Amino acid sequence: MPDSTVQFNLAKAFDTLVESLADRECIVWRDRRLSYSHVAERSKRLASYLHGRGLRLHRERSELEGWESGQDHVALALYNGNEYLEAMLGSYRARVAPFNVNYRYVGEELRYLLNDARPRALILHSSLAPTLADVLPTLDSPPDVLLQVGDESGHPLLPGAEWYEEALAASSPDGAPVEPSPDDLYVLYTGGTTGMPKGVLWRQHDIFMAAMGGRKVGTWEIVTSYEGITERLAESVPLKLMLLPPLMHGAAQWAAFMLMAQGATIIFPDDTRRVDPDDVWSTVEREGANTMSVVGDAVLRPLLMQLDKKRYDLSSFFAVGNGGAPLTPAVRAMAIERLPNLVISDSAGSSETGAQMHVTSVDDVEVGTFLPGPGTVVVDESLSRVLPAGHEGNGWLAQSGSVPLGYLGDPDKTARTFPVIDGVRYSIPGDRARHLANGEIQLLGRDSVTVNSGGEKIFVEEVERAIAGHPAVADVVVTGRPSERWGSEVVAVVQLADGASADEASVIDHASAHIARYKLPKEVVFVESIQRSPSGKADYRWAAETAVKGAGAA
Repeated sequence: MPDSTVQFNLAKAFDTLVESLADRECIVWRDRRLSYSHVAERSKRLASYLHGRGLRLHRERSELEGWESGQDHVALALYNGNEYLEAMLGSYRARVAPFNVNYRYVGEELRYLLNDARPRALILHSSLAPTLADVLPTLDSPPDVLLQVGDESGHPLLPGAEWYEEALAASSPDGAPVEPSPDDLYVLYTGGTTGMPKGVLWRQHDIFMAAMGGRKVGTWEIVTSYEGITERLAESVPLKLMLLPPLMHGAAQWAAFMLMAQGATIIFPDDTRRVDPDDVWSTVEREGANTMSVVGDAVLRPLLMQLDKKRYDLSSFFAVGNGGAPLTPAVRAMAIERLPNLVISDSAGSSETGAQMHVTSVDDVEVGTFLPGPGTVVVDESLSRVLPAGHEGNGWLAQSGSVPLGYLGDPDKTARTFPVIDGVRYSIPGDRARHLANGEIQLLGRDSVTVNSGGEKIFVEEVERAIAGHPAVADVVVTGRPSERWGSEVVAVVQLADGASADEASVIDHASAHIARYKLPKEVVFVESIQRSPSGKADYRWAAETAVKGAGAA
């Protein structure tokens, strides 16, 4: 893939879209219908406000190490809605760096995150105000700019805060008197489901190329100029995307920006705090949505089961895009049975790599196996060489080309995750993979949640896929648990479908038809509900604690 001849800034790329799409609907939520020009104006007003409150770029990228930031930071403690995308674009226009705050965090989690990122500004929904009110006074350096988005909670303003809408209305629509740069930061905090969250620092040009519209996932064709964005619009079908994952996760941000780069309309269901299947399908029907983004079985399965309870006009709907967690064969079969002409596309990647690999339901590829994009390779255990296709055994999934600068404030982890091999810098965040002889890559799973049992490495995602096909299983997370005999043993934490029944023996027997005996769980712990992140990703820390508590109780 040739390098782009132009370096891109995300705010400038959006403005290029506005030149052609001024009156097209950009964001639809409930009774709000914001055109591309409306979103541009509102984000410019926010940029004016932030700049007027003293938020700035203090040091250019050329003066900094990869783990350093020279920009003021803006914390986004927001649910899905137009404000989230406006806040990202408005911050980029002011040359300050927004970052995602997990709205489920409380107490120590929030304190750690905000002390690590040290935001100058915080934009929050009112319903999160009570939690933040307790945390903010305890921070090493509390933000001095607070913007509060009103919601149904009715909570009053935090001390020193201003209402978001009032601040925008009183600010200039001309934007901040600064010139955004391709070197300005895109900051994405990792989910923290296996360890403490880390702030991944990207140049905006690099994340644009890796995941936010600079190249088409699948064909991997890149845009080489701002004019090229406009030219590509003429070739694109204006899609309507139903965005379900929370924008506090990278997968949702990438889907939104990638689709906007094609002139799409971003639609949110009426309820953005949880996934209500009837609300989702009713909104698809009302708005004529064409495609939907999901994160694994935990999101898609309940949606499909809703189609057995009620009929909807889904004549406009033809595609599902999945990322962040795998779809099992059982759920894929459910989807095709209920929506026979549905195209399912799976993307694989991470906060540290962007979108790396892709496969659609029409590709002749096994589940868990992907068609790699440019720069996606597998490197050996010692991080010293790239493994050729067909190499026996597994290695580390790696990405070269457009990759992050580093982790905020952590030079050691930056050096470990972004090594240089034969003069090429790679991102290697910790996924295990095999590069097959036919060129495809089999994704095995994150090394940090791999179970080493009796000297054998067992990838939990493989065991989860084997169990998820059981007709009584609604959801499953597999984890390791300390064992005197094995060192660590595999445990499955299982949620049964409503009204269904199953015992441990039937779950293990079902899995035995799909995986080797040594990979089978030593115990199945049944729970009322699997705990996942709002995006649908498994919470492996919770699963490990549940497995230990459930020892011998199943």
